[in-house]
Amino acid sequence: MEKKKQQYVATPIEQIIQQRKQKVKDFVAVGVNPYPSKYFLDKNIADIQREFESLEKEQVLGVKVKAAGRVMTCRNMGKSIFLDIRDGYSKIQIYVRADKVGVEKYKFFKNMVDTSDFIAVEGILFRTKTNELSVMVEKWTMLTKAFRPLPEKWHGLKDIETRYRQRYLDLIANTEAKNVFVKRSMIISAIRHKLEELGFIEVETPILQSLAGGANARPFITFHNALGVDLFLRIAPELFLKRLVVGGMDRVFEIGRSFRNEGIDKNHSPEFTMMELYQAYADYNDMMDLAETLIKSAAEEVNSKLKLDFKRVKMFDLIKEYTGLDLLPYIESGKMFKQVKHFNLDLPKNATDKKILDQIFDEKVIPNLKNPTFVIDYPAVYSPLSKVKFDQPEIAERFELYINGMEIGNACSELNDPQLQRVRFSQQMEAKKRGNDDVMPYDEDFIFALEQGLPPTGGLGIGIDRLVMALIGVGSIREVITFPIMRPE
Repeated sequence: MEKKKQQYVATPIEQIIQQRKQKVKDFVAVGVNPYPSKYFLDKNIADIQREFESLEKEQVLGVKVKAAGRVMTCRNMGKSIFLDIRDGYSKIQIYVRADKVGVEKYKFFKNMVDTSDFIAVEGILFRTKTNELSVMVEKWTMLTKAFRPLPEKWHGLKDIETRYRQRYLDLIANTEAKNVFVKRSMIISAIRHKLEELGFIEVETPILQSLAGGANARPFITFHNALGVDLFLRIAPELFLKRLVVGGMDRVFEIGRSFRNEGIDKNHSPEFTMMELYQAYADYNDMMDLAETLIKSAAEEVNSKLKLDFKRVKMFDLIKEYTGLDLLPYIESGKMFKQVKHFNLDLPKNATDKKILDQIFDEKVIPNLKNPTFVIDYPAVYSPLSKVKFDQPEIAERFELYINGMEIGNACSELNDPQLQRVRFSQQMEAKKRGNDDVMPYDEDFIFALEQGLPPTGGLGIGIDRLVMALIGVGSIREVITFPIMRPE
């Protein structure tokens, strides 16, 4: 006996999509283009709201306005319809009445307009009894017929995976998400403008590099077919920017993407934005001053009430304050583990001194660095691109900036001694032989550039994503990146 084939039943969303596709055909059948190329507007909704803010309750203003945006809500009252439309940043109420537009046109509007559509309206501005600024529609135009309705509970889309994977839904549903990216743009603009005021030139350096230098990190590797060579997505623009200083560009900066093939958590993303700059005839003290200036300028743009007070503390003074240990004498002694083992760190017994120091600092110190803090004077042996103190060669003139327990920036007096830089690169290669993969490659061309002469130079890098997090109070880096990297579904 043959089994009957089950008849396919479309899901509710599939039924909605089919209905809306039919409406597109219905528009075309009556000679209306449901996807016109352009619509002229002399004001956006925010402009209208500002200009007529003083309009009193139930007052009708004999002024015609035009407004356009996405239909966010639709409330059918029988012979009238109230809608909310929203453009990029503001919304306004739309009122459509059968006795104003005519019965047939009213029916057409009611049948053909859905939430998520983009429409334009022309009409008289008034305020309702509930004090809502509204447009009494006399004429309307379909601008984009949307096939899908707004996401379920669009007014508060909560699912984290959906918010990050389909950021467009997040932006439609959550005005707070859009505000984050507006403020991010303001922060970047403030930094850029301040640097330009100070005489810095914005430049671009290679993202595809033959050597992944400038930081201790694992790179992404790709292959160039025409040249037949491996290339790396840059982990930092540092070495190319310093080459420009060698060439006579005394103040340069770049704001752009860097990439590190590492883990993902609330403070880390494999793809992130850096602002990196170099200033001739400056040192790491100047870079601290400059970092304060840039960050305060950015904070003023997005939160004028935020007051930032920066302090400067030596790294090993902080370790001693929060652990009671003086670890400076034990750097690269092979005895570091013995000094800290009572803290029960999650480290193997053969962990390098650097790993141990990093772990102690991460667990015991960083959580206490809530207020802006320049942590200064790092071990020279772990700072291969930094100049050392002349009277204390075991210490590098380097700092990291922390805000809210996050590293925001990194800077130093740049090493400009080509002989010492050659030694430092060689030490990195020795560390690689011992199994440390997160080291800098030996960059012979960079040493050649240093041999031409690099003036005394200060360098500063600021993580833009983390700075945005700190200035607007967001807890995850994925909230401030428009399309964060996610595990494939």
